[in-house]
Amino acid sequence: MLFTSYEFLIFLFITTVAYYLWKGPRQWLVLLFAGIWFYGRQNPAYLFFLGGTILTVYAGTRGMERLDGRRKRRPLLLAVTGVNLFVLWLLKYTDLLFDGLMIPLGISFYTFQALSYLIDVYRGTEKAEKNIGKVALFAGFFPQLIQGPISRYSDLSKTLFEEHRFSWNEVSLGLQRILWGYFKKLVIADRILAAVQTLLLQPETYRGIYVLAGMVFYAIELYADFTGGIDIVIGIAQILGIRVKENFIRPYFSKSVKEYWTRWHISMGTWFRDYVFYPVSVSKPLLKISKWARKNLGNAIGKRVPVYLSALIVWSATGIWHGRGWNFLAWGIGNCLIILISGELEPLYRRFHKRYPVKDHWLFRTFQILRTIFLMSCLRLFDCYGTVRRTFVMFASIFTDFLPEHFSAGTFLKLGLDLWDYGILMAGVALMITVSLMGRTGSVREKIRKQNGAVRFLIWYGLLIVVLLFGCYGQGYEAVQFIYRRY
Repeated sequence: MLFTSYEFLIFLFITTVAYYLWKGPRQWLVLLFAGIWFYGRQNPAYLFFLGGTILTVYAGTRGMERLDGRRKRRPLLLAVTGVNLFVLWLLKYTDLLFDGLMIPLGISFYTFQALSYLIDVYRGTEKAEKNIGKVALFAGFFPQLIQGPISRYSDLSKTLFEEHRFSWNEVSLGLQRILWGYFKKLVIADRILAAVQTLLLQPETYRGIYVLAGMVFYAIELYADFTGGIDIVIGIAQILGIRVKENFIRPYFSKSVKEYWTRWHISMGTWFRDYVFYPVSVSKPLLKISKWARKNLGNAIGKRVPVYLSALIVWSATGIWHGRGWNFLAWGIGNCLIILISGELEPLYRRFHKRYPVKDHWLFRTFQILRTIFLMSCLRLFDCYGTVRRTFVMFASIFTDFLPEHFSAGTFLKLGLDLWDYGILMAGVALMITVSLMGRTGSVREKIRKQNGAVRFLIWYGLLIVVLLFGCYGQGYEAVQFIYRRY
């Protein structure tokens, strides 16, 4: 059941009505039953795997509650974590089990979200929840099941289990956020998808300048698709009075790859930082290696060893999280190397800016932003072309097969888009950029809400008409699931 389908809209309407009619401290049960129906509607077998994660994490946290100290809790932590990661690996990275059965939607998201709660209880920063229904709702909150974000129990539980009264202000703001997500997904992402697929699925034909075009088109599609989906998730939660943290903060305005990853898929980045990087960097094996390196290689190198090894482990795991295949591992290591090399060059950057004070000039900032977008687009080629070898071959073709005849407008009209489509895309991208720029000084929805009624009506009614008229759905189009649903 797609977020963009009529079936989902009906489901959301019924859920919202039932939620606000069922008043009292157990109002959250409506969301639990809705989540079970929603996920089971995708495939009843998915409930088996989600239920297994919930039961093992619940049993593990309740067991930890009876034990004092991390040393006694550690066997339970390792057992529950191991079981869940093994199931994730078995389903997502092998063909040994359940051949022909689709990988459960969002399995990486709900697994990592549940494990974050387990680890927090192990650390003593979170108390074990006695009500298994609440644990089930936390792990299976239906808006987040498809593509996140990966919430923490301490954040989501603040509003997830509270009683909420109907508020037209919250509902209207939520609907506006959902509408904006639909615009990104249906008008932009699903429209440009045709060109992206043409370029990437025929690498023998589309080389040279087409690789650059594919990099640009895929960057637009990925951003519009993923952020559009998160807009819908946050909007649904807001309709229900629930707060879900932002997962994107204008990532394409980042001036470095490191900054980019503090703005893009924030919940994933902080998960790997808090539950992998920090524990690994202070683990006994890493401390021993660091001690040996300081003694034999010098203090300057020795203090970098645990940081670099931890970063390499984290980014390798991040790549594997995105999918199986050497291309995803190469993508992760590529990100790691750029960030580490950039960190090592920081003293050189400081000397450069001291001599040439251009750091705050808008031209230099624009250069930094475009450089970051280019680097990230190059790294995404590993995802686009599927194998490491093909990625390097296609990237090299930018310089070896850059033919003048490819610049003619007619060649780009063979990618599945006509002039009308390109016009809509240009206007849509321009609108996204404008909204992002406006968002630097506060919520755009709040700014619109302060306008008079006629202006508000024209903006939101106009956006609705744009989605209805120019969205890619209906006869002649195939409903397309969100990109990150595969994780």
